[in-house]
This record gives sequence, structure tokens and C-alpha cells, in this order.
Amino acid sequence: MRILGIDTSCDDTSASVVGEGYEIISNVVSSQTEIHKKYGGIVPELASRKHIEMIWPVVDEALNKAECVLAEVDAVAVCCGPGLIGSLLVGCGFAKAIAYAKGLSVVAVNHLEGHIFSAFLEAHKPEFPFLALIASGGHTSLYLAEGFGQYSELGRTRDDAAGEAYDKIAKLLGLGYPGGPVIDKLAREGNPRAFDFPRAYLPESFDFSFSGLKNAVRLVVTEQPAPIADQTLISDIAASFQSAVVDVLVRKVEWAIVKKGIKRVVLSGGVSANSGLRKKISGMADERGIELFMPSPALCTDNAAMIAAAGLHRFKSGNIAGLDLNPKAYLPL
Repeated sequence: MRILGIDTSCDDTSASVVGEGYEIISNVVSSQTEIHKKYGGIVPELASRKHIEMIWPVVDEALNKAECVLAEVDAVAVCCGPGLIGSLLVGCGFAKAIAYAKGLSVVAVNHLEGHIFSAFLEAHKPEFPFLALIASGGHTSLYLAEGFGQYSELGRTRDDAAGEAYDKIAKLLGLGYPGGPVIDKLAREGNPRAFDFPRAYLPESFDFSFSGLKNAVRLVVTEQPAPIADQTLISDIAASFQSAVVDVLVRKVEWAIVKKGIKRVVLSGGVSANSGLRKKISGMADERGIELFMPSPALCTDNAAMIAAAGLHRFKSGNIAGLDLNPKAYLPL
């Protein structure tokens, strides 16, 4: 069995072919970073127009790398939300068109479920139940996964997502876009204790909040001569900011482990590629005897392989979408 996955949820155009056992046969991602970099963030209209231009070449390359044609795939799995509605429309429209033309089934996949399924693409796969922390540019949520399609949201961000906070702080420091990788790199060179930035632990819930942290960093930056020329100072701010974000993320997971009595944790989403977060949560997992599942960095960011993996299970379960499928910008898991 082979599933063609398509993801156009944000600014990356991606297509993948995944087989039985969640085997990645091909996975192609066309990045739009260079297009959006000069704007300091994603411009939705530009993103959707680029998807229109790249969707067929990317799908064609994924099929070629998998050495198959459309007639040899069993279904088309497409991300139907959440995400940028203009971008989602391109992927869903294209998926329905080729499915109709070739007589294939369409499987609708929630982007957040795709991130959870990224852990199943690795050799060491998690068993249910497990806790899933999804930390990305658009989402920061903690779930209890009790089975395929059985997800309970324990907490979510009340304001900025973790990845969004990274991008905004990078812009504040004049580091460019995307902010996550550059702040992670600078943080390894800086002093994480240089600034005592706040941690919104919100002990009464599993929710997250990063707006106060973002404002605290802004106040420190505005106190400095602009632009900041001291690279040591920039590295210290980056390290202190990252330390605050990572502490909150790991602390919330640790609380959930204790309260729910779950011994398995999946870390996914673009922020899960962050070296500081991976190191901190690995240390916590070792101390508590927790089985930790972290996809390789290439599978942490948006990609169609995770959509195809989730689609594979849904297809085998008979969960087929109609050709009247419409994407939704807001789509809870």
C-alpha cells in the first residue's frame, strides 16, 4: 500500500509517498523562506501563489523519487487544516482534482495529527498511551494520545505559540527570519542566566503563555542603543530567552507525566528541532525513566510524510473524505 501525502498548510509545499509500516519512500519539501525573509514573516498571499506554482512539480518529484505513478498509489492524503486558508485551498483543490481524475480516494488529515504521526515515521515507534507536545510556529499544545484518533487536549498557548515568539524576538534583535534556528545557534554561545526573564508556569493548568516573556525581552532590548552592536549581549539575550521558553515547555510536560501517570512522551513540531529543548527534555526523561520519542529534525518541521502517515491509518480504517472536502483555517484536533 502506498499513500501520496500533500501538505500546503503554511509556506512549504510538500509531497511524499509513504508505504506500509510508515516507511518513507519519498519526501520532497519546497521552502519559501527566501521569499518571506525580507518581510520578517510569512505573507499569506505570496505563500498561496507560490503553492500554485510549485504544487505539481513537487508532487511529480515525489512520485519520481518513489518510482511510481499516480495510478499506483492507493489514496491521496491532504492536510485540510489548521493553517493559512489560501495555502490550504491550493493543496486540497489539487488533491481532489488528481483523485477525481485517477479514481483515487481522498483522506483528510488534521495538521496537528500529522505532527503526532511524525514519531511513527522513525524506526522506534511509540505505543499508546503517550503524551504529545506539539511546539511550532503556529501551535503550542499538549495532548494525551490514548489511541489512533483518540486525542485529548490538556493545554494550549493562551497567546503566542513558542515558534512565533522565537520569530518575534529574532526580528526585535535584527536577526532575520526564520528566528528559531538563529536564536538556537546564538543561545549555544550565550549565558542563559544573564537575564532573569519570566517563566509563565501557570501552575493551575497545562496552558502556555509567552507574551509576558516576549515583552520582558522587548524592554531589555529597548534599553540598549539601537541597533545592538555587542554580539555577546545579543547571544546572552538569545540564551536567556531560550532558557525561559524551554523551561516552561519541559516543566509542563513533567507535570503532565506526574498527573497522568504516562511514561511515554512524543515531542514534535518545528520547535522540537531546537537543540536546547531536545537536551533539556532528554535530561528530564532520563531522570524520570520516561520513554522519549523525538523525530529527526527534518521531520519536525512541516512535511508531507507526516500527513501521508496519518492518512495511511485513516485510509485503512475507512475514513475517506468526499470531493466536497473544504479546508478550515481553524481546526481543533
